[in-house]
Amino acid sequence: MKESTCHIPHHRINAKDVLSVQAGEIRYAPAKSLWFIGMSAAAVIGGLLNYSHGAFVLFLLSTATVLLFGHSLGSHRKLIHDSFACPVWLEYLLVYLGVQVGLAGPIGLLRQHELRDYAQRMPDCHDYLRHGSSFWVDAWWQLNCELHLQDPPQIHIEARIADDRFYQFLEKTWMLQHALVAPIFYSLGGWGYVFWGVCARISVAVFGHWLIGYFAHGQEEIQGQMHYEVRGAAVQGRNVAWVSLLTMGECWHNNHHAYPGSARLGLQDGEWDPGWWVLMLLQKMGLVSNVKLPDDLPFRPELYRYTGQSLTVVRQDKPLTVTVPKMPLQACERVV
Repeated sequence: MKESTCHIPHHRINAKDVLSVQAGEIRYAPAKSLWFIGMSAAAVIGGLLNYSHGAFVLFLLSTATVLLFGHSLGSHRKLIHDSFACPVWLEYLLVYLGVQVGLAGPIGLLRQHELRDYAQRMPDCHDYLRHGSSFWVDAWWQLNCELHLQDPPQIHIEARIADDRFYQFLEKTWMLQHALVAPIFYSLGGWGYVFWGVCARISVAVFGHWLIGYFAHGQEEIQGQMHYEVRGAAVQGRNVAWVSLLTMGECWHNNHHAYPGSARLGLQDGEWDPGWWVLMLLQKMGLVSNVKLPDDLPFRPELYRYTGQSLTVVRQDKPLTVTVPKMPLQACERVV
C-alpha cells in the first residue's frame, strides 16, 4: 500500500488509509443537476428574450463581485484556509457573497474542498477527485453527479464554523438566498435583470468553477505552468495564466498546491492576483490582519521548486544532485 506524503498539519480529514479516496461510485445527483441545468436554461432562454445593456452590465458587475469578494476571499482564502484575520461582520459578509456564487452552502463547500484537496495530495485517488477523465465525461460528473466513496474519510470541521448559527442557516437555505436577491433585481429592471443578474451569473460561475478546475488539475495533455512539485501527490496543480483576472487570482493553482495556506496566490512577478490586491487594500484600511504568506507556513519535505536542469535535494549534510527521470519540465530544488 502506498503511504501518504502529505505533511500539512491540522488537516480536517481523518482517514484510515489512502485507499479511502480511491474506491467509490459516481451517481447522478438530481438536485445538483437540475439546479445547474435549470439556471443555464433560464439564462439562455430568458436572457436572450429579455436582453438589455443594463442587464448585461448587471451580470458583469454582480459576477465579478461574488467571485472576488465571495468565492476568492470569503469562501476560499478565509473560510477554507483561514489565511487572514478580519472582523466577524466582514467574514460573514464575504462568506454570504460566496454563497451567491451558487456552488453550495458554506459548510458543504468546505467539506467538498477538504475532500478533494486531501485526495489530490495522496499517491492516488478516484478520477472524480482528480479530474482524471475526458473533458465531456468530467463535465457530466462534476456538474450533474456526486461521488460516493466506499469507505469515505471523516471530515472534522472546527466548531467555530460547524456550530456557527449563521453558517448553519446559510447551509440550509443557500438556494433560497438567490430568491431573496431576485426581487431586488426585478425592481431595478424587470425580468431581464433577474435572468442576467441571477441565472446567468450562477450558470457562468458554476460552469467556470468546474472548467478552471479541469484545466488546473486535469489530464497530462493539459499543460499549464508549474513552479513547484509536490512529490508523491496524485495531482500536481497547474497555473492557468490566461484567466488570472477572470478568476480573481484563483487560477494560480500550482502555487496554491505548494502553499495552500497562503493568502497570496500569484507568487511570481507578473502573476496578477486581484484577490491579493483587495486584501492589501483592506489591510491598509485596518480591516484585515495576520495575512499569511508562504514564509509563514510550516516546512513541507515533499515540496520542490523547479529551477534548472537537475534536481537538487537539500539535506543536512550536503546537497545531492540527481537526474530527473521522464520530466518534460525543468528540474527542481527542494524548498527550505
